[in-house]
Amino acid sequence: MNGLYALKPWYAGRLSGLRRALAARRVSPDTLTAAGVVCAAGAAAALAWLPAPAAALPVTVLLAGRLAFANLDGALARDTGRTTRRGALLNELGDRAADLLVVAGFLPLAPLWLVAAAAFATTLPSWVSLAGAAAGAPRRNGGPVGKTERCLLAVVAAASGWAVPVLAAAAAGSAVTAVVRAVWVWRALGQPETTVAAVAIERAVSTDKRVATERDRATERARATETAAESEKPVVRGADPASPAGRRRPSPPPPSSPTLGSLPSEHGRSLPLDPGEVSGGITHTRPQSPADRGTQLRGTR
Repeated sequence: MNGLYALKPWYAGRLSGLRRALAARRVSPDTLTAAGVVCAAGAAAALAWLPAPAAALPVTVLLAGRLAFANLDGALARDTGRTTRRGALLNELGDRAADLLVVAGFLPLAPLWLVAAAAFATTLPSWVSLAGAAAGAPRRNGGPVGKTERCLLAVVAAASGWAVPVLAAAAAGSAVTAVVRAVWVWRALGQPETTVAAVAIERAVSTDKRVATERDRATERARATETAAESEKPVVRGADPASPAGRRRPSPPPPSSPTLGSLPSEHGRSLPLDPGEVSGGITHTRPQSPADRGTQLRGTR
Protein backbone atom coordinates (compact mmCIF):
# COMPACT_ATOMS: atom_id res chain seq x y z
CA MET A 1 0.00 0.00 0.00
CA ASN A 2 1.89 3.03 -1.29
CA GLY A 3 -0.84 5.65 -0.89
CA LEU A 4 -0.10 8.96 -2.58
CA TYR A 5 3.53 7.89 -2.95
CA ALA A 6 2.42 6.01 -6.07
CA LEU A 7 2.05 9.41 -7.78
CA LYS A 8 5.74 10.22 -7.30
CA PRO A 9 6.82 9.27 -10.88
CA TRP A 10 4.07 11.47 -12.31
CA TYR A 11 5.00 14.31 -9.99
CA ALA A 12 8.69 13.95 -10.86
CA GLY A 13 7.78 14.20 -14.54
CA ARG A 14 5.98 17.50 -13.91
CA LEU A 15 9.12 18.84 -12.25
CA SER A 16 11.49 17.73 -15.01
CA GLY A 17 11.61 21.17 -16.64
CA LEU A 18 12.46 22.86 -13.35
CA ARG A 19 15.08 20.22 -12.65
CA ARG A 20 16.78 20.88 -15.99
CA ALA A 21 16.79 24.60 -15.29
CA LEU A 22 18.36 24.05 -11.88
CA ALA A 23 20.96 21.74 -13.39
CA ALA A 24 21.81 24.32 -16.06
CA ARG A 25 22.39 26.91 -13.32
CA ARG A 26 24.47 24.42 -11.32
CA VAL A 27 22.30 24.70 -8.21
CA SER A 28 23.51 22.46 -5.40
CA PRO A 29 21.18 19.65 -4.25
CA ASP A 30 22.02 20.59 -0.65
CA THR A 31 20.53 24.02 -1.32
CA LEU A 32 17.25 22.38 -2.33
CA THR A 33 17.28 20.27 0.84
CA ALA A 34 17.68 23.43 2.92
CA ALA A 35 14.90 25.13 0.95
CA GLY A 36 12.55 22.26 1.80
CA VAL A 37 13.26 22.73 5.51
CA VAL A 38 12.61 26.48 5.20
CA CYS A 39 9.27 25.79 3.48
CA ALA A 40 8.28 23.41 6.29
CA ALA A 41 9.17 26.06 8.89
CA GLY A 42 7.07 28.64 7.05
CA ALA A 43 4.10 26.29 6.87
CA ALA A 44 4.40 25.60 10.61
CA ALA A 45 4.45 29.33 11.35
CA ALA A 46 1.38 29.95 9.19
CA LEU A 47 -0.44 27.04 10.83
CA ALA A 48 0.36 28.31 14.32
CA TRP A 49 -0.26 32.02 13.89
CA LEU A 50 -2.94 32.35 11.22
CA PRO A 51 -6.56 31.44 11.96
CA ALA A 52 -8.49 28.96 9.87
CA PRO A 53 -9.30 29.11 7.02
CA ALA A 54 -6.89 31.98 6.26
CA ALA A 55 -3.96 29.67 6.97
CA ALA A 56 -5.03 27.18 4.29
CA LEU A 57 -3.48 28.96 1.29
CA PRO A 58 0.00 29.69 2.70
CA VAL A 59 0.19 26.25 4.31
CA THR A 60 -0.78 24.59 1.03
CA VAL A 61 1.75 26.55 -1.02
CA LEU A 62 4.61 26.08 1.44
CA LEU A 63 4.00 22.36 1.92
CA ALA A 64 3.78 21.90 -1.84
CA GLY A 65 7.19 23.56 -2.02
CA ARG A 66 8.46 21.30 0.76
CA LEU A 67 7.41 18.21 -1.23
CA ALA A 68 8.81 19.61 -4.47
CA PHE A 69 12.22 20.32 -2.93
CA ALA A 70 12.24 16.88 -1.31
CA ASN A 71 11.75 15.37 -4.75
CA LEU A 72 14.16 17.65 -6.58
CA ASP A 73 17.22 17.38 -4.36
CA GLY A 74 17.81 13.67 -4.89
CA ALA A 75 16.79 13.74 -8.57
CA LEU A 76 19.08 16.69 -9.25
CA ALA A 77 21.98 14.95 -7.54
CA ARG A 78 21.50 11.85 -9.71
CA ASP A 79 21.10 13.82 -12.94
CA THR A 80 24.22 15.89 -12.38
CA GLY A 81 26.37 13.09 -10.94
CA ARG A 82 26.70 14.78 -7.54
CA THR A 83 25.42 11.97 -5.34
CA THR A 84 27.53 11.68 -2.22
CA ARG A 85 27.19 9.94 1.13
CA ARG A 86 27.18 13.28 2.91
CA GLY A 87 24.42 14.44 0.60
CA ALA A 88 22.36 11.36 1.43
CA LEU A 89 22.85 12.03 5.14
CA LEU A 90 21.86 15.66 4.74
CA ASN A 91 18.79 14.62 2.77
CA GLU A 92 17.57 12.31 5.53
CA LEU A 93 18.24 14.86 8.26
CA GLY A 94 16.44 17.53 6.25
CA ASP A 95 13.37 15.32 5.80
CA ARG A 96 13.19 14.51 9.53
CA ALA A 97 13.65 18.17 10.47
CA ALA A 98 10.85 19.18 8.07
CA ASP A 99 8.51 16.56 9.55
CA LEU A 100 9.17 17.77 13.08
CA LEU A 101 8.74 21.43 12.13
CA VAL A 102 5.30 20.78 10.61
CA VAL A 103 4.21 18.98 13.78
CA ALA A 104 5.59 21.86 15.86
CA GLY A 105 3.09 24.14 14.14
CA PHE A 106 0.36 22.39 16.18
CA LEU A 107 1.87 23.48 19.52
CA PRO A 108 -0.54 26.40 20.03
CA LEU A 109 -3.47 24.33 18.78
CA ALA A 110 -3.22 20.95 20.57
CA PRO A 111 -2.12 19.50 23.92
CA LEU A 112 1.61 19.12 24.37
CA TRP A 113 1.45 15.36 24.94
CA LEU A 114 -0.41 14.90 21.64
CA VAL A 115 2.12 17.02 19.77
CA ALA A 116 4.98 15.00 21.29
CA ALA A 117 3.29 11.69 20.41
CA ALA A 118 2.66 12.88 16.86
CA ALA A 119 6.29 14.04 16.52
CA PHE A 120 7.50 10.59 17.48
CA ALA A 121 4.93 8.75 15.34
CA THR A 122 5.45 10.80 12.18
CA THR A 123 9.20 10.10 12.12
CA LEU A 124 8.88 6.42 13.07
CA PRO A 125 8.13 5.09 9.53
CA SER A 126 11.35 6.65 8.23
CA TRP A 127 13.42 5.15 11.04
CA VAL A 128 11.96 1.71 10.24
CA SER A 129 12.83 2.10 6.54
CA LEU A 130 16.36 3.27 7.33
CA ALA A 131 16.88 0.36 9.74
CA GLY A 132 15.74 -2.10 7.08
CA ALA A 133 18.03 -0.54 4.49
CA ALA A 134 20.95 -0.75 6.92
CA ALA A 135 20.19 -4.47 7.39
CA GLY A 136 20.25 -5.06 3.63
CA ALA A 137 16.58 -4.73 2.65
CA PRO A 138 15.41 -2.32 -0.08
CA ARG A 139 14.29 1.09 1.10
CA ARG A 140 10.56 1.07 1.78
CA ASN A 141 8.52 4.23 1.18
CA GLY A 142 4.87 5.10 0.84
CA GLY A 143 1.74 4.94 2.96
CA PRO A 144 -0.83 4.41 4.14
CA VAL A 145 0.13 7.67 5.90
CA GLY A 146 3.46 8.76 4.58
CA LYS A 147 5.04 12.15 4.07
CA THR A 148 2.58 13.26 1.38
CA GLU A 149 -0.47 12.24 3.41
CA ARG A 150 0.85 14.04 6.50
CA CYS A 151 1.22 17.25 4.50
CA LEU A 152 -2.33 16.84 3.23
CA LEU A 153 -3.60 16.41 6.81
CA ALA A 154 -1.82 19.61 7.83
CA VAL A 155 -3.63 21.45 5.04
CA VAL A 156 -6.94 20.05 6.29
CA ALA A 157 -6.17 21.32 9.78
CA ALA A 158 -5.26 24.77 8.44
CA ALA A 159 -8.49 24.98 6.45
CA SER A 160 -10.87 23.58 9.05
CA GLY A 161 -9.29 24.44 12.39
CA TRP A 162 -9.69 20.83 13.59
CA ALA A 163 -6.16 20.64 14.87
CA VAL A 164 -6.63 17.99 17.57
CA PRO A 165 -8.48 15.34 15.52
CA VAL A 166 -6.23 15.89 12.51
CA LEU A 167 -3.08 15.60 14.60
CA ALA A 168 -4.40 12.45 16.27
CA ALA A 169 -5.18 10.94 12.85
CA ALA A 170 -1.69 11.79 11.63
CA ALA A 171 -0.11 10.16 14.69
CA ALA A 172 -2.23 7.01 14.45
CA GLY A 173 -1.79 6.68 10.70
CA SER A 174 1.98 7.14 11.00
CA ALA A 175 2.15 4.41 13.64
CA VAL A 176 0.21 2.04 11.37
CA THR A 177 2.55 2.92 8.49
CA ALA A 178 5.57 2.12 10.65
CA VAL A 179 4.09 -1.30 11.51
CA VAL A 180 3.32 -2.03 7.83
CA ARG A 181 6.85 -1.14 6.83
CA ALA A 182 8.34 -3.17 9.66
CA VAL A 183 6.38 -6.26 8.56
CA TRP A 184 7.47 -5.78 4.96
CA VAL A 185 11.12 -5.31 5.93
CA TRP A 186 10.98 -8.36 8.23
CA ARG A 187 9.68 -10.53 5.42
CA ALA A 188 12.22 -9.15 2.97
CA LEU A 189 15.07 -9.91 5.35
CA GLY A 190 13.76 -13.45 5.82
CA GLN A 191 14.14 -14.19 2.13
CA PRO A 192 17.42 -15.48 0.63
CA GLU A 193 19.99 -12.78 0.10
CA THR A 194 19.90 -13.34 -3.64
CA THR A 195 16.18 -12.52 -3.71
CA VAL A 196 16.65 -9.38 -1.66
CA ALA A 197 19.49 -8.29 -3.93
CA ALA A 198 17.38 -9.00 -7.00
CA VAL A 199 14.57 -6.83 -5.66
CA ALA A 200 17.00 -4.01 -4.93
CA ILE A 201 18.56 -4.30 -8.40
CA GLU A 202 15.14 -4.34 -10.04
CA ARG A 203 14.14 -1.15 -8.26
CA ALA A 204 17.42 0.52 -9.13
CA VAL A 205 17.06 -0.46 -12.78
CA SER A 206 13.49 0.82 -12.92
CA THR A 207 14.60 4.11 -11.43
CA ASP A 208 17.44 4.40 -13.95
CA LYS A 209 15.06 3.63 -16.79
CA ARG A 210 12.67 6.31 -15.62
CA VAL A 211 15.47 8.86 -15.40
CA ALA A 212 16.78 7.83 -18.83
CA THR A 213 13.29 8.15 -20.30
CA GLU A 214 12.95 11.65 -18.91
CA ARG A 215 16.34 12.57 -20.37
CA ASP A 216 15.36 11.18 -23.77
CA ARG A 217 12.15 13.17 -23.75
CA ALA A 218 14.04 16.32 -22.83
CA THR A 219 16.51 15.69 -25.66
CA GLU A 220 13.71 15.15 -28.16
CA ARG A 221 12.02 18.37 -27.10
CA ALA A 222 15.31 20.25 -27.44
CA ARG A 223 15.87 18.82 -30.93
CA ALA A 224 12.33 19.71 -31.95
CA THR A 225 12.87 23.26 -30.75
CA GLU A 226 16.13 23.55 -32.70
CA THR A 227 14.49 22.13 -35.83
CA ALA A 228 11.64 24.62 -35.57
CA ALA A 229 14.10 27.47 -35.10
CA GLU A 230 16.13 26.40 -38.15
CA SER A 231 13.00 26.09 -40.29
CA GLU A 232 12.10 29.71 -39.51
CA LYS A 233 15.45 31.01 -40.79
CA PRO A 234 15.37 32.53 -44.35
CA VAL A 235 16.76 30.25 -47.00
CA VAL A 236 19.54 31.83 -49.09
CA ARG A 237 19.43 30.46 -52.60
CA GLY A 238 22.57 29.95 -54.57
CA ALA A 239 25.62 27.80 -54.55
CA ASP A 240 27.31 27.12 -51.28
CA PRO A 241 30.66 28.93 -51.23
CA ALA A 242 32.15 26.04 -49.32
CA SER A 243 31.14 23.50 -51.97
CA PRO A 244 33.36 22.76 -54.98
CA ALA A 245 30.63 23.94 -57.32
CA GLY A 246 30.27 27.24 -55.47
CA ARG A 247 33.95 28.11 -55.61
CA ARG A 248 34.90 30.07 -58.73
CA ARG A 249 38.06 29.14 -60.47
CA PRO A 250 40.35 32.06 -61.09
CA SER A 251 40.20 33.05 -64.76
CA PRO A 252 43.51 32.80 -66.58
CA PRO A 253 45.14 36.13 -67.38
CA PRO A 254 44.47 37.37 -70.91
CA PRO A 255 47.26 36.61 -73.33
CA SER A 256 49.60 39.52 -73.70
CA SER A 257 49.30 41.03 -77.14
CA PRO A 258 52.50 41.96 -78.93
CA THR A 259 53.27 45.62 -78.96
CA LEU A 260 53.37 47.58 -82.13
CA GLY A 261 56.84 47.43 -83.55
CA SER A 262 57.78 43.90 -82.63
CA LEU A 263 56.49 40.37 -83.16
CA PRO A 264 57.88 37.28 -81.51
CA SER A 265 59.64 34.96 -83.88
CA GLU A 266 60.07 31.26 -83.64
CA HIS A 267 63.67 31.82 -82.44
CA GLY A 268 62.61 34.06 -79.58
CA ARG A 269 63.73 37.29 -81.33
CA SER A 270 61.47 40.25 -82.01
CA LEU A 271 60.87 41.23 -85.60
CA PRO A 272 60.28 44.90 -86.42
CA LEU A 273 56.84 45.78 -87.69
CA ASP A 274 55.91 48.47 -90.20
CA PRO A 275 52.68 50.38 -90.05
CA GLY A 276 49.93 48.57 -91.86
CA GLU A 277 46.88 49.72 -93.60
CA VAL A 278 43.89 50.79 -91.61
CA SER A 279 40.65 49.59 -93.11
CA GLY A 280 37.38 49.47 -91.32
CA GLY A 281 38.91 50.56 -88.03
CA ILE A 282 41.30 47.57 -87.94
CA THR A 283 45.01 48.06 -88.22
CA HIS A 284 46.82 45.37 -90.18
CA THR A 285 50.48 44.92 -89.49
CA ARG A 286 52.96 42.53 -90.97
CA PRO A 287 56.60 41.86 -90.25
CA GLN A 288 59.17 43.60 -92.42
CA SER A 289 61.45 41.48 -94.50
CA PRO A 290 65.07 42.46 -95.18
CA ALA A 291 64.12 43.41 -98.75
CA ASP A 292 61.45 45.81 -97.54
CA ARG A 293 63.86 47.44 -95.18
CA GLY A 294 66.36 47.93 -98.00
CA THR A 295 63.73 49.47 -100.25
CA GLN A 296 62.67 51.81 -97.50
CA LEU A 297 66.26 52.92 -96.89
CA ARG A 298 66.89 53.57 -100.63
CA GLY A 299 63.76 55.64 -100.86
CA THR A 300 64.84 57.96 -98.07
CA ARG A 301 68.20 58.82 -99.52
